[in-house]
Amino acid sequence: MTECSPIISVNRPGREVRGSIGLPVGSIDHAIVDVDSGRRVSPGQVGMLLVAGPSVFGGYLEYDGPSPFVEFDRRQWYRTGDLVSEAPDGVLTFRGRLKRFVKLGGEMVSLPAVEAVLEAHHPPGEDDEGPVLAVEATADEDHPEIVLFTTRPLDRETVNRQIREAGLSGLHNVRRVVRVDQIPVLGTGKTDYRALKGRLARRGG
Repeated sequence: MTECSPIISVNRPGREVRGSIGLPVGSIDHAIVDVDSGRRVSPGQVGMLLVAGPSVFGGYLEYDGPSPFVEFDRRQWYRTGDLVSEAPDGVLTFRGRLKRFVKLGGEMVSLPAVEAVLEAHHPPGEDDEGPVLAVEATADEDHPEIVLFTTRPLDRETVNRQIREAGLSGLHNVRRVVRVDQIPVLGTGKTDYRALKGRLARRGG
């Protein structure tokens, strides 16, 4: 993470844990807090990662947006936007970016989890020049909806059955399928979710 110069945690030789992001580096203090309440979560629970220390930046130059820092435990912490869990031995596991989660029915629902299930059923073919589907959510804080953008002729019944068969709860169900000619991508080739969210906003959610 660039704002942290740029390492927060790393697997140590001889202490590697597959699938984890390892232990925080020695100069970093960290806390994992509930997204809504801001209170420290119980061990093993998923929460927002806060960090502080000499390698954490002091702020953005010529920036007048929302502060990237929060007050917690009587000091300032950088709000990473990463959701993580911590094992009893202190090893952190990355669970996703907050902006790729949506709160439904009181639970945090992972949009990448939905996307991964559908990508397994509908992978890009040789003739596809980019991704064939992407999952985003409307910006309605009270009643957000999961929306599937796809270049394929997919229907809600089919994709929601595939989601259920993968073991995901009904909260992960797609509420709307939007057929598009092309999924927008960034210069890196990755899906441009900001463009998709903008399209939803222009349509009024």
